[in-house]
Amino acid sequence: MQARMKSPVMILPEALPALQALAASTTNAGVPAGTLELVHLRASQINGCGFCVDMHARALEKSGEKGMRIHAVAAFRESPHFTDAERAALALTEAVTRLADRADPVPDDVWNEAARHFDEPALAALLTNIALVNLWNRLNVPTKQVAGSYR
Repeated sequence: MQARMKSPVMILPEALPALQALAASTTNAGVPAGTLELVHLRASQINGCGFCVDMHARALEKSGEKGMRIHAVAAFRESPHFTDAERAALALTEAVTRLADRADPVPDDVWNEAARHFDEPALAALLTNIALVNLWNRLNVPTKQVAGSYR
């Protein structure tokens, strides 16, 4: 495989630091880092971003996450390996990632379940991370960034 071009954030010198700063702004808002990595992995799976699926699965492995949980992310609703808070974050991730798939893109039940587990700053961090990973996916997929090439 070969990328069509370098990642756009490598071509636009101010883009990468801006995205990194936005991500950094969410780190102390009350969402566990592992939950954020699960969110990143799930959105990337939905969007078919091999680059990000590889990166976030490896980050989860490196942090000590169990393989069974990494492999079960796509089926989190049917898996006993996730907490209720993680399930709520993953369901919100799916809804926000698939905005165009339904008339009510983020139904009240999905929002309310997330709000039950995360306070407002944590929800803000969660939504920002979902938006960011979707942005990364939308940069990487059309340019065909190669999985593992970030290493």
